[in-house]
Amino acid sequence: MIALVLCVVALLLTFSAGRYSLGKGLVALLFVGYCYGIVRANVLSTFTYFFFDAAVMGLYLSQFLDSRNKGAAPRSAALNFWVILLILWPTIVIFLPFQPLLVSLVGFRGITFFIPMLLLGTRLREKDLVELCYGLLVLNLIAGGFAAAEYVLGVPRFYPRNAVTAIIYASSDVAGHFFRIPATFVNAHGYGTTMVFTLPFLLGFWNRSKARFFRWLTVLSLAAALLGILASAARVCFLMGAFTVAASLFTGRMTTGRRIIFVVILGGMAVLTLGSERLQRFKSLGDTDYVSNRIAGSVNRGFWEILAEHPMGNGLGGGGTSMPYFLEGEVRNPIGLENEYAMVLAEQGIVGLLFWFAFVVWFLTRAPVAFARGPWDTTRRTGWCIVAFSLCTAWIGIGLLNAIPGAALLLLIMGWTAAPRAPELRGTPELRRVAVSRHRELSVPSVS
Repeated sequence: MIALVLCVVALLLTFSAGRYSLGKGLVALLFVGYCYGIVRANVLSTFTYFFFDAAVMGLYLSQFLDSRNKGAAPRSAALNFWVILLILWPTIVIFLPFQPLLVSLVGFRGITFFIPMLLLGTRLREKDLVELCYGLLVLNLIAGGFAAAEYVLGVPRFYPRNAVTAIIYASSDVAGHFFRIPATFVNAHGYGTTMVFTLPFLLGFWNRSKARFFRWLTVLSLAAALLGILASAARVCFLMGAFTVAASLFTGRMTTGRRIIFVVILGGMAVLTLGSERLQRFKSLGDTDYVSNRIAGSVNRGFWEILAEHPMGNGLGGGGTSMPYFLEGEVRNPIGLENEYAMVLAEQGIVGLLFWFAFVVWFLTRAPVAFARGPWDTTRRTGWCIVAFSLCTAWIGIGLLNAIPGAALLLLIMGWTAAPRAPELRGTPELRRVAVSRHRELSVPSVS
């Protein structure tokens, strides 16, 4: 009963917040997403698996069925086409006789449920971005507080041993046989991934915020996110975080003062890392033999066999989608692998894989749109870079498209950066100053 009540509360929360604005709805959604892992671990019930799903559904209802939003059509017709295509094919696969219906429905949810976030990304406006950043400032600090408590008191204080937390307790490979830190998420990898996807928003808000209080609060939230990436001890997340930092320094627009502060933050992270062996799991990336074997295993393991034996796939849910413990025994011919694209192949067949490859290529060609000058430059450019990096490295891991709430953030950023800027973000004072500056440069005669 408690789990069912939580689902209803989550749906009403995001629906009510989304009726006020998309930004508030996203903050409510992420609040549920940040709580999802620790709630699911401590409230064992079938309904807790749908806790975040209910929140997503509430947000969708508030945005797509509200008559006030009928004029808020996607700013990219091509993106609308991709959303339809990426949902249509899995819908057809459901009716193929590969997996039991319940297993197929779970697989369908895992591969398609967050795809409409692409369209919500096209609707982001200045107000929504500011509200989203306010929410991330607080949520990251709360997650960081839980991570610090788990670091000191131990993960078992917050996550009991059960079927839901099996992955957490199987990840005791940190120095000293400590557990990777999950904070309030489903597992440590989910924590690290989410922290990475919040970095573009925090960096952009830091550049645009005028109030000193919020600037320093952003600094604290950035530090909490970076420490979270290290505490999660997920090597892929460390690489993603390092890439995001590099992208923000070289592609974003920062004042000299903020660059210095950012470098100081990174220096502080380095000092803390050197002082704790538990934060240094990423050092195994220096072992070239290990890395090459790890990559070879992820890329090659079973890919061609799947293609030869299951050209139409093994059915939704039969190729790696995380199954609730009460459905694990229902999966026919389960295929285990650590390759996001191989998972798509295993579940949707060669047709679904080709659709996803085409979509990824299309998104990568949208770089000129993402890098166009204007407000929120740092967020758009850094966000596009980290999404591109994630898509290009998805063959060495699994969970990118159904992580909670990381997948929702990923697709939101994709939709926002692939679409042209919102109308009110064109012709702003910032853009007019850029235009005037370029006009003056062109007007100055050259000196031979």
